[in-house]
Amino acid sequence: MATWQCVKQCGACCHLDPTERPELEEYLTPEELGLYLSMVGEDGWCVNFDQETRECTIYADRPRFCRVQVETFEDMFGIEAEELNDFAIDCCHQHIESIYGDRSLEQIRFNQAVGF
Repeated sequence: MATWQCVKQCGACCHLDPTERPELEEYLTPEELGLYLSMVGEDGWCVNFDQETRECTIYADRPRFCRVQVETFEDMFGIEAEELNDFAIDCCHQHIESIYGDRSLEQIRFNQAVGF
C-alpha cells in the first residue's frame, strides 16, 4: 500500500497561483484567504519558498493550510482520517504533474517515496 509523505525539496505545493485554485474561498477562512494571497509572489510561487534551496523559509511556522494533518484536511475538505492518505497522494500527484510534468524528477521521487 502506498503511504503519503512529503518529499524534501519538491516544492510543488509552494506554487500558490490562485488562478489554478479557484475554489480557495470554499475551504479557507477570510483571514486565511488574505494570508494565502499575501504569500503569492508575482511568479505564482510562495514568497517564503526559497527557489534556490527549494525549501520553505517558514516551515516550522507555516500556516495551517500548508500542513497535511488530519484535523486540517477534515476541516478544510471534509476528508476523514482514513481517507487522508489516498487524498494527499492524489493531490500531490496532480500538483506535481501540473508544475513539473508527469515524468519529472519530482514525480519520480514522489512515486518512490510513497511506494509506487
